[in-house]
Amino acid sequence: MTEHYDVIVLGAGAAGLMCAATAGYQGHSVLVLDHANKPGKKILMSGGGRCNFTNLNTTPAHFTSANPHFCKSALNRYSPWHFLELVERHGVEHVEKAPGQLFCAGSSKEILQVLLTECEWAGAQVRLNTSVTHLNDVPVDGEGAEPDLAERVADGFRLRTAGGKLHARRLVVATGGLSIPTLGAGPFGYRLAERFNLAVLPTRAGLVPFTLQPADKAWLAELAGVSAEVAAEAGGRRFEEPLLITHRGLSGPAMLQVSSFWRPGDAVSVDWLPALADPAAALRQARAEQPTSSVEKWLRGFFSQRLAATLVARFGWEGPLQHHGNERLAEIAAVLKGWRFKPAGTEGYRTAEVTLGGVDTGAVSSKTFEAKAVPGLYFIGEVLDVTGELGGFNFQWAWASAHAAGSAL
Repeated sequence: MTEHYDVIVLGAGAAGLMCAATAGYQGHSVLVLDHANKPGKKILMSGGGRCNFTNLNTTPAHFTSANPHFCKSALNRYSPWHFLELVERHGVEHVEKAPGQLFCAGSSKEILQVLLTECEWAGAQVRLNTSVTHLNDVPVDGEGAEPDLAERVADGFRLRTAGGKLHARRLVVATGGLSIPTLGAGPFGYRLAERFNLAVLPTRAGLVPFTLQPADKAWLAELAGVSAEVAAEAGGRRFEEPLLITHRGLSGPAMLQVSSFWRPGDAVSVDWLPALADPAAALRQARAEQPTSSVEKWLRGFFSQRLAATLVARFGWEGPLQHHGNERLAEIAAVLKGWRFKPAGTEGYRTAEVTLGGVDTGAVSSKTFEAKAVPGLYFIGEVLDVTGELGGFNFQWAWASAHAAGSAL
């Protein structure tokens, strides 16, 4: 016996649940499937458990894609203010930690509950612990394209699961990317796209900490837990955010942001004093006013004692300021304004917040998110080649793409 629905959504994450509720309110019968034992696992762990659920300053410029124009339509039609109105309608209190970045005042569980409640009100069912093995009699996890699969779904999508057979007129893929596999992430959405001969662009970990070469790790690992406000630059992008030194490498918002633009083999530049335009002049002034003072003492005005002492020891800046000539002070300033390191790599998908690349947006309508070559098949959220910066942008993309698709079903 086969169960029939108007819409089946694959993935009970942010985009999947949002799309299901939107489609349900359109009057469709909707079923959400997920292989995990709980919905919204990534929502629950995001933002340190408080979920940075949107950013009021969202613009298309905050997203990376092979087609930077693709995200514009959906973001324009469903703004952060739309989602904020939904959150406030459910009585969720929120705080603005940084300009535009909205977090739950309490727990990220509240955002998940908003979505689950909306699904309930809209009549959308959520079914967990359910993996899809076949689509119209074709194994989903097979390699490469299935030549006539697009033609086979002309009368709808027949799904086979361990729990039985399902049929839907429309199928929405909201399975996310490869980030944090311990939460259930995997390549399912990419494999499914490839079965329909849809292009999938190369993927890599984004918003992810860097690992260090042995020489840099040797002196930085001793500072694990120390943070500093810096400006980091890689791939032509610069971000002024905190840097966090860990026992594995460099993390914190500054490193996570530039990781999405860094390429293996490239260097990352760190300005340790972004608020100070001319540290050489400041050092000369400090020398004139307190000639017997030290570079370390001067650095303590900007950094923790541990970081100041380690930088001095690492680069040989010991001794009173009066013993450092103008050329030496200029060298110190140059290091502080443009320290460069070549990462050994990143921590990979294990800790990455997002996956760069994914289903080629050229294969999908920017208005409806329907695959151009496969009527009835939709891709939304992180599975697509659209990746936001840190700060709530990826959630806003989930809401906007899901709303666009859900409204078009």
